[in-house]
Amino acid sequence: MADTFHPLDPLASEEFTKAAALLGAAHDVGPGWRFASIELAEPSKAEVAAFDTDGTVPDRRVHVVCFERATNKTYKALLSLTDESVLSWTHIPGEQANFTVDEWEECDKALRSHPGVIAALADRGITDMNLVFMDTWTYGDVVMPEKYKDRRIGWSDTWVKAAEGANPYAGPVNGFHCVIDVNTMELLEIEDTFRVDTPEIMGEYVPRHIPERIRNASTREPLKALDITQPDGPSFTIEGNKLEWQNWSLRVGFNYREGMTLHAVKYNDNGKVRSIANRLSFAEMMVPYRDHCDDHYRRTAFDIGEWGIGFMTTSLELGCDCLGEIRYLDAVLHNSKGEPYTIKNAICIHEEDAAVLWKHVDHDGAETRRMRRLTVSFHVTVANYEYLTYWRFYQDGNIECEVRATGIMVVSHFPEGGTHPHGTLIDNRTYAPYHQHFLVARMDLDVDGTDNTVYQTETEIVPMGPDNPYGLSLRQKNTPLRTEEEGKQDFNWQTQRAWKVVNDNTKNGLGTSPAYKLVPGAAIPPMFDPASPILARCKAIEHTVWVTPNSPEERWPAGEFVNQSKVDHGLPEWTAANRPIENTDVVLWYVFGIHHITRPEDWPIMPVDTVNFWLKPVGFFDRNPSIDVAPNPPKSCHADGGDHDHHHH
Repeated sequence: MADTFHPLDPLASEEFTKAAALLGAAHDVGPGWRFASIELAEPSKAEVAAFDTDGTVPDRRVHVVCFERATNKTYKALLSLTDESVLSWTHIPGEQANFTVDEWEECDKALRSHPGVIAALADRGITDMNLVFMDTWTYGDVVMPEKYKDRRIGWSDTWVKAAEGANPYAGPVNGFHCVIDVNTMELLEIEDTFRVDTPEIMGEYVPRHIPERIRNASTREPLKALDITQPDGPSFTIEGNKLEWQNWSLRVGFNYREGMTLHAVKYNDNGKVRSIANRLSFAEMMVPYRDHCDDHYRRTAFDIGEWGIGFMTTSLELGCDCLGEIRYLDAVLHNSKGEPYTIKNAICIHEEDAAVLWKHVDHDGAETRRMRRLTVSFHVTVANYEYLTYWRFYQDGNIECEVRATGIMVVSHFPEGGTHPHGTLIDNRTYAPYHQHFLVARMDLDVDGTDNTVYQTETEIVPMGPDNPYGLSLRQKNTPLRTEEEGKQDFNWQTQRAWKVVNDNTKNGLGTSPAYKLVPGAAIPPMFDPASPILARCKAIEHTVWVTPNSPEERWPAGEFVNQSKVDHGLPEWTAANRPIENTDVVLWYVFGIHHITRPEDWPIMPVDTVNFWLKPVGFFDRNPSIDVAPNPPKSCHADGGDHDHHHH
């Protein structure tokens, strides 16, 4: 191993190869099988601590989920790469592993070459199959045809591009869907339920395909160059996967399901290195389309559980995705044969100027400090949508998590005189259905140690009376959450409810307990009937916050096997035990997202819709920790205007 090796490092290419070979030798996993996932079995906190203390290297272990196509059987394995042994091999009856990218691509190829599909599309006047795209989606149990419930199946949308390189999602073939057995690539059914005359629309965003009349109508002036340079290089350092910057330190991980993960987030507080978070990641994403029509009733995506946003991560490009003095980390994953491949520049790390950090002006002059932040990001493309995730670390101890959604909306055409009650008109006889994007962040916070208590913190209005004659006073109410039932929390705008993760076992210099507060942003309600079978697959979205005792087995809020699922085997089942959560190692689950009431301005490509939440120190420091930030040198605050007159007035 390299000198920078750490037990939390993601798997390397040779480790994927070794894992596949071990199962090939022990259980004949090879042709006729698919590897759905190969993932590091992360070492325990105790094992990591031992390595950090004295270099004791824990057993390098790997979780594998694979399935045999001919028998439609799913298996889980635990391997020791250190000992080159299979520690466990278990058949998981009645469960389907996540879809793989290979299956998605093979479905498109199989359907486009099938004589029945070719004939059915030709009957609709679609004959150039090179312009056709068959986008296969996963099923939930409730919307699966009963006769196929013992199979691994998918259903397809069909899209047609106007020309090579044009936007396929501008050409929906409404009322035309295929059902396919993904193990055998057998076409099971063609659903040709209705037809709509194709309206003339403008659905192109690539410049060469945008009509000349629209390009020529633009009055936008070209922008002058904006160069972001750091002539001395960045202020952060990277050794292996360990990142350090401005008192912050953390490790960057990556896996097939969560994509980028952050570990061992710590802050050097005047020489004392203090823990804040053990692990931060996204554990699920549910995207239900809120339209029951034929084209959309099956359209509920679990982009993390059914697919894996690690598999969907894309390479980042300097100048487009990231700007400035950039450092990248590659990510290594595997295909369904277990063969490794590398996503170049999967993770972007850079500093950003973020305007003013703090400032005051008085008679003696002004003191101003510029804010610098460290941004660690990765981008994901899930068919038509992109999700851009940014974790930001600030000099004042704040942590921000921001997600930007962009890409292309799913659209449907409708006939002359038709209606579209469950979506917005975005082009001629074309609507985009309403939908929601629910993200579940899994946050294992360790504020000054592992034993923490989560407090609900709310602002109360003090009643008017002799002690509050003007009705001005407010007070803060902090309520410890002692059981999992109490840990099921909902957003409350009226009380500005937030949640503090507190270490009651130690005190700061002021005599109070250090804490980090989850400041909620983009908390959205599920808006489902409680009896909805769609909601039953992910009851995790019923609450804004869940608090559970930390368990390495409890990682997936909608259950481990979401593909073709019927009910949520995650958070609702775990918390039914109503375990104690006070002064112990806890995990905070935060549900947030985008309530997307679609707009014409989101078409033909969507400007980013941005949502975020914050983790902010509350009594973690004795005072503003950024008071020691140095002022910028004068030359970096302004440039010589030369002949330009913007500075003369």
